[in-house]
Amino acid sequence: MEIREITKKDNLGVKELIQSSLKELGFDKPGTAYYDPELNDLTYFYHSTPKAMYWVIEVESKIVGGVGIAPFKDNVCELQKLYVSPKIQGKGLARLLMDQALTFASEHYEACYLETHSDLDAACKLYEKYDFESLSKPIEGSEHSAMDKWYLKRVSQN
Repeated sequence: MEIREITKKDNLGVKELIQSSLKELGFDKPGTAYYDPELNDLTYFYHSTPKAMYWVIEVESKIVGGVGIAPFKDNVCELQKLYVSPKIQGKGLARLLMDQALTFASEHYEACYLETHSDLDAACKLYEKYDFESLSKPIEGSEHSAMDKWYLKRVSQN
């Protein structure tokens, strides 16, 4: 198992992981990451955006997980596209990805924002274990209208 930064050769595998995960959960609809245009070239998106990065977990040459951090607003970043293959969930891989992403976020931002859905119980519990605080509404500029849960966490050490 290897956690590393995304490269061009990972684009298709990450896109397939994200879209198949969303489809399995019934979230293959507008207002979700399923239709994000950057899915076609996540490497370009994250490498060309300042203070942004996407990491993948690769097992036996297959992408089984990923997470990204990108600027959102002011000195707030967004935790984006956290997915772990359903076949290997429950093995702590989401925590490894969260640790990687939040370490990066703490080096570049004051706070980290994320959007999810209340039906994704395991995801909500994970974010709450990481001390994300639930918000009553999205931060202005949110693009995923199908999401109904929003979280914010202070990440700066200052």
